[in-house]
Amino acid sequence: MKNNQPSEPDNDFNNKLKWLMFFRVLFTSLLLGSTIVLQFGENFFPLSEPLLVLYELIIALFLLSFIYSIILPRIKRVVFFAYIQVSIDTLMVTLIIFLTGSFASLFSFLYLVVIIYASMLLFKKGSMIMAALCSIQYGILVDMEFYGVIKPFGIEESLTALNIEWSYVLYKIMIIMIACFAVAFLSGFLAEQARKTRKELRAMEAHVKRVERMAAVGEMAAGLAHEIKNPLASLRGSIQILIEDIICDPGNEKLMNIILREADRLNSLVSNFLLFAKPPPAKPEIIDLENALTEIVTILEKDRLCRDITITRDIEPGIWVEMDSGHLRQVIWNLLINAAESITGRGFIDIGVKSLKDQYVIITIKDNGCGIPQDVIPSIFDPFITTKPDGTGLGLSIVHRIIESYESRLDVESSVDRGTLFTIKLKKSIISPNNEKK
Repeated sequence: MKNNQPSEPDNDFNNKLKWLMFFRVLFTSLLLGSTIVLQFGENFFPLSEPLLVLYELIIALFLLSFIYSIILPRIKRVVFFAYIQVSIDTLMVTLIIFLTGSFASLFSFLYLVVIIYASMLLFKKGSMIMAALCSIQYGILVDMEFYGVIKPFGIEESLTALNIEWSYVLYKIMIIMIACFAVAFLSGFLAEQARKTRKELRAMEAHVKRVERMAAVGEMAAGLAHEIKNPLASLRGSIQILIEDIICDPGNEKLMNIILREADRLNSLVSNFLLFAKPPPAKPEIIDLENALTEIVTILEKDRLCRDITITRDIEPGIWVEMDSGHLRQVIWNLLINAAESITGRGFIDIGVKSLKDQYVIITIKDNGCGIPQDVIPSIFDPFITTKPDGTGLGLSIVHRIIESYESRLDVESSVDRGTLFTIKLKKSIISPNNEKK
């Protein structure tokens, strides 16, 4: 699902915040040490006004770091908390610049440091917001100095913005602003790329684990299912003969019918499990995705299950895949039925097909149903794992096994009470049914 907030796992994000607090304490300690060295080197009076204000700033930084570390475990909206922390850091940097010469200060580069770690925590959006905050604060600070509203500490009057040409003052403000936004754009871009790479790696790792786990289960299940089906068929045949040859009272006949019904249910379950363990050989053919999906959706729309559900399609035309038509129908139908069953009352299902540049096509099925708990998602493709009271837990397992047999991928994203997004990544066919290369 789309989300404006960073989608980092909570543990990763909390660890980043802890590292930020650690480096803030480290920086504050270095600032305190350099202030003491400056005091002795330049023979400053220890209680002079500039040093007192700087000491107060250092104490405030230590105190803030302590408060952050205390309340972090109790914070639920950690992203908002990160925005607050970094915004306060921009104010502290502005104070440091003011105390070290304002317009003539050498510490304006600290804005860039804040923007860089903002991009690591809050990505492109957060770094751009912090770049804007830094630019506004620096502009206001220098303007107030230029118009004589404030006077920097310990700086010769000739070096203040008040005695410098306005064109040079404007030039420096513009340089700082451009530097802030340039760093925000570049660091935000790199952070976004790193986040996408981490997400892909996590998805690939989960996919590999699922494949290994399901392969092991499949090897064991294939033989087991065959062994169960044979005696089950014998049992059912024997019961049918007994019903025909033995005169039973109504009570016994009812019991035998229950046995037959449950035997049929068990046979269906074993057949599905066998389908998961060892899918039948595929008969690949060139399929037009737009026509195939339209046909499936048309049938689904007539089902009573979708009476109050709006199904929308955003299908890129002219995309072909090489796949067994029965397999494709089974995969899409299972995912659509799962989506429909997750919706209570009115809702929607969005189906999208988009071509990628790397000879792959993405099929997405998105709903606004009840969603899947985060602790269930890692095992959702395992057999007999289901959140439905009357489900067998084999539908998604079979779908995943079919997709995996085509060297493709099936991924899921979900939030409880917000819905689920299934993404299928299939190889495109470069040959159309008329043997024309696309």
